Amino acid sequence: MTDAEDRKPQSDEARSAFRHPSGVASPVDGESSTTSEFAIPDGLAVPRSGTESETTSEFAVPEGLDVPSAPPAEAAGSAFSTPSTYSAWNAPAAFTPASGIPAVNLTKDLPWQDRMRAMLRMPVAERPAPEKEQRHDDETGPAVPRVLDLTLRIGELLLAGGEGAEDVEAAMFAVCRSYGLDRCEPNVTFTLLSISHQPSLVEDPVTASRTVRRRGTDYTRLAAVFQLVDDLSDPETHVSLEEAYRRLAEIRRNRHPYPTWVLTLASGLLAGAASLLVGGDLIVFVAAMVGAMLGDRLAWLCAGRGLPEFYQFAVAAMPPAAIGIALTLAHVDVIASAVITGGLFALLPGRALVAGVQDGLTGFYITASARLLEVMYFFVGIVVGVLVVLYFGVQLGAKLNPDAALAGTERPVLQIIASMLLSLTFAILLQQERSTVLAVTLNGGVAWSVYGAMHYAGDISPVASTAVAAGLVGLFGQLMSRYRFASALPYTTAAIGPLLPGSATYFGLLAIAQNEVDKGLVSLSKAVALAMAIAIGVHLGSEISRLFLKVPGAASAAGRRAAKRTRGF
Repeated sequence: MTDAEDRKPQSDEARSAFRHPSGVASPVDGESSTTSEFAIPDGLAVPRSGTESETTSEFAVPEGLDVPSAPPAEAAGSAFSTPSTYSAWNAPAAFTPASGIPAVNLTKDLPWQDRMRAMLRMPVAERPAPEKEQRHDDETGPAVPRVLDLTLRIGELLLAGGEGAEDVEAAMFAVCRSYGLDRCEPNVTFTLLSISHQPSLVEDPVTASRTVRRRGTDYTRLAAVFQLVDDLSDPETHVSLEEAYRRLAEIRRNRHPYPTWVLTLASGLLAGAASLLVGGDLIVFVAAMVGAMLGDRLAWLCAGRGLPEFYQFAVAAMPPAAIGIALTLAHVDVIASAVITGGLFALLPGRALVAGVQDGLTGFYITASARLLEVMYFFVGIVVGVLVVLYFGVQLGAKLNPDAALAGTERPVLQIIASMLLSLTFAILLQQERSTVLAVTLNGGVAWSVYGAMHYAGDISPVASTAVAAGLVGLFGQLMSRYRFASALPYTTAAIGPLLPGSATYFGLLAIAQNEVDKGLVSLSKAVALAMAIAIGVHLGSEISRLFLKVPGAASAAGRRAAKRTRGF
């Protein structure tokens, strides 16, 4: 059989399979014996439509069938576009979870930190709509890039000033919301601030970021930024973008409230007060004061030459240790350990430690890790500076006893006065407002009184006593911040100064310098435990105040949302 005869039956079957339903057979050309089932057979009178494809969809409406056409506005609409009768202000809830949506009462008598924190802890779909009145001059809406830039600049000042990551996010959200940008998501890390705004589900988001490169402690500037955010979040106060930028520029240009020589004198008085706190006398007070002032001037000199902060801390820790060694070699009848301990009190990074632990407890683990790493570098710098001096002192024959005890219980009145002086000078070093210095001074005295009553009179462990005293400091600071609608930092940071583990740090370093590494590590572990007790106590005191005081959201404290949930509790 030939190839043509072999293909003939197949061609007949193909022609019968692809015969048009109307019964009109398609002629078979010489090249191909099959036709597509969607092709129009030749000879069938079917009107053709210009340049459109000959294939039709199964969803197409047949010609000749009368179907009422939709109105033009609805036909041109998208599946994601809102209906013409939709109102954003009076829209019903699109979805209600099984547990219900908690009612949020953003009352005006609450600080903006609590209101914004409560909104950040709920999903975007459950947040209440922003106020109708927006802070812009025309009807075209706010300038989104400028609002985001203002938000990032405010967040940069707060983060550089030592504020916690959660409060920085709350401030950024408050600024955006005050200008009508409610669909914003701020994000804060240790050195990077970013914020994203998406006008709707079908529009592209606008994202901006800013890097924090320089940090400085100025609580006066921090209080001014808090006041600006409070005015922006107040619906009764109209602050335009231009006015907000002008006030922010004034805050950045303002000089520090205390000159340099006052800061140096405050550093010396802080070290002297710390030496009295651990059992020193008048000679020890003067020696610690002189050593701390020399260390402060050397640190300023290193900073002016561009050296990193690690070396600044190492250099600042050397003069107090050198003076203590010199008094020991001169056989002066003083407690040289109190001189060195007083110098350490002025260098320990208490606020950075508290901020790091606070960020970790509130769920900002990246920022917390970076802050704690920074604290570790500062601490290692202090260790290096003191160990170098102690090593040479031991080689020269200085008789230093790592087992000596410092503070006694015979001088409670003098120790309370010393703790208040320490808090006062610490507040000056932090560049606080003069109106907050008296409150934080009294808070420091109360903290040391509670610690002394529990540890010395009640014979309770120093870690537990420190945690309770720090908790009272955090509680008082949170109450004062809510009363004045300001930050809690000026009322808590300086007050924890008397509780810092200066003596435990010194004795640990001294034991290591004398080749007693085991004792040194035990003492340094005690110092770390005391520092953690301070940080956790301050944060717990703040959370207790929020737990029982009036907060937006649920009617009881049991319905208060957690900061960041990692489990289904």
